[in-house]
Amino acid sequence: MITNQREPKQASAITRAKNSTPSDRQFDPQDLERVRRGFIAARTEPVITDTQGRKVIDTGAYEFLRDGRECPETVNPHLWRHATLNAHHGLFEVAPNVWQVRGYDISNITFIKGATGWVVIDPLTADSTAQASLELLSQHVERRPVTAVIYTHSHADHFGGVLGVTTQADVESGRCQIIAPVGFLHEAIAENVIAGVAMSRRATYQFGPLLLPGPQGHVDSGLGNSVPTAAPSLLAPTRDITHTGEELVVDGVRIVFQLTPETEAPAEMNFFFPDFGWLCMAENCSHTMHNLVPIRGALVRNALNWSKYINESIELFADKTDVLFTSHNWPRWGRQDVRDFLTLQRDLYRWIHDQTMRHANHGMTALEIAELLVLPDEFLAHEHTRGFYGDLVHNIKAVYQRYLSWYDGNPANLNKLSPSRVGAKYLELAGGIDALLDSAQKSFVAGEYRWVVELVNHAVFAEPTNQRARNLQADALEQLGYQSESATFRNAFLMGAQELRNGPPPRTAARVRARSLIKAMTIDQVFDILGVRTISENLGGVSLAINWLFTDMTGTPDEKWILGVSNRTLYATQGRHSEFASATVKLSRDLFLEVIAQTTTFVDELKNGTIAIDGDATAMLTIFSNLDNFSNGFAIVEP
Repeated sequence: MITNQREPKQASAITRAKNSTPSDRQFDPQDLERVRRGFIAARTEPVITDTQGRKVIDTGAYEFLRDGRECPETVNPHLWRHATLNAHHGLFEVAPNVWQVRGYDISNITFIKGATGWVVIDPLTADSTAQASLELLSQHVERRPVTAVIYTHSHADHFGGVLGVTTQADVESGRCQIIAPVGFLHEAIAENVIAGVAMSRRATYQFGPLLLPGPQGHVDSGLGNSVPTAAPSLLAPTRDITHTGEELVVDGVRIVFQLTPETEAPAEMNFFFPDFGWLCMAENCSHTMHNLVPIRGALVRNALNWSKYINESIELFADKTDVLFTSHNWPRWGRQDVRDFLTLQRDLYRWIHDQTMRHANHGMTALEIAELLVLPDEFLAHEHTRGFYGDLVHNIKAVYQRYLSWYDGNPANLNKLSPSRVGAKYLELAGGIDALLDSAQKSFVAGEYRWVVELVNHAVFAEPTNQRARNLQADALEQLGYQSESATFRNAFLMGAQELRNGPPPRTAARVRARSLIKAMTIDQVFDILGVRTISENLGGVSLAINWLFTDMTGTPDEKWILGVSNRTLYATQGRHSEFASATVKLSRDLFLEVIAQTTTFVDELKNGTIAIDGDATAMLTIFSNLDNFSNGFAIVEP
């Protein structure tokens, strides 16, 4: 956390005028009723801590959203309204035998009363928030064992608190089953493996955990109030859902599943409770436009398929659904309301997809399309199709990227100069940094904040220590943040302003976030990570292979691997050994993953005798002594 921060500034006159303009404010009065419906109790202690006593979440920091004040000048009025709804927290009865705990994590945890225990849907991001939610339910409804956990999809805020509601022993003994869509385990790890360090750093801009809560800082995350500051855990599924229409009876409760791959997550599913008329739409529907690619980074999502799967949900379930609940925000009740909600959500993603590609096929670029398209009145009239989390501007670019890549077809943009080099050229063109900043200052006074950000960015990258440039860039970013309807855009703009004024957070060695995630990784994924860390310039002329035998893996084909160096790259081959290998390494898979987690080293374990090497031990050290180390806290808004 940055200390001795410079204070944020107030809204400019232009921002105040924009945020006070009532032209398109259309708030659904029923949303407040939906948020409050079924409320039973809230936690009396606002702070949730982990087992070491460290603060994980603090609902008390967001009392400014619950004290009835008018929308401040520093927050977009639509985002303010959405944030005040997300700020409701506690235990809610959704339907007879269905409860949700909301507001203690960015996601919701849902409890279904089974024949003998609780069926838990999406156990949040952190063990401590999930455990606190289960305890709240136990206090006010009933204390029962957890007999099943359902992961709706492969994002960490929907499985990361699993050890807060069950144990490894209960799962291994069969007392608790874990159900997930096919491919869940691979996707849960894969999305954060190759780009994990960069994605984690960029996520601080998306979710704004380093911003102080308040009207000039963090107010919301779009999908929920805020993200807990704790590492996720993970238990592997014991049952995969493999096809739409698959039906299970889970602790006496009948559930029909709908697979929806490559929608909001690569592995995701909706499901319906046919005996009760309950429909869980996972994160495929929320009370906000979602991201087609998050600004933290990820694979671009398939907007066309997303819309088609919602349409399939309508066809399969809408006429039989009395209550719809999701993994974020709040439920909907009544068959007509459910159908209307699903129809608008379906049409939103289809409209973004179709209109982006219509204009792309006229030759327009992503930037041009994003400047042209605005949400039609049909979507602006409903809050759940507005961009509180995703943003139309970013989603248009995501659709374009999925089909046509980042490149807009103009050769001038095919091999552009780096930001620092082009920045120096802009300063030369402007007649020096003072002349550039004088022009930018005039634009700032005129309220042309987007232009100021673009122009002054060149100055910051050319002369990063120039305080005038940094301050002006921060001021412009801050005003864009205050005006943003999207919580993620607001967080990104305000994080940029904060780091320009105070510098980035201290750089610390990057680690995989949780040992339980490491232990769920496949050997193939581990070798992929090693390839990304390989310092190729140190491996010129090196060609070697090492055989690996993992002693605690089941299944003969998976026990043997070859890891080799060829043309300065690593390659891995599964299922056999090479007769030309320089060495054969024998160890347990668990110990190998401890080494990868950097809790021990190969050298130490060789000394301890827990690793056996037959052959040239220096061959293995050739690889592992030439691995790069990453750190968090790298610069984003400066070189």
